[in-house]
Amino acid sequence: FVGVQMVDEVQVEYYDSNTQRSIPKQDWADQANRDQDPDYLERETEIRKGAQQAFKAGMGILKQ
Repeated sequence: FVGVQMVDEVQVEYYDSNTQRSIPKQDWADQANRDQDPDYLERETEIRKGAQQAFKAGMGILKQ
């Protein structure tokens, strides 16, 4: 499972189920988010993990 966050066609964040971590891809976006919420990256990682599980469950249902 891979999640990518884009702003104006520029990738700003990446989540990969192999690493289970959200990774900032643009320094300006990372800094802006951390300025507003120091725990932003950890919170986004948990949100992406939830989306991964929901997607996995949905795929299981579709396979049936």
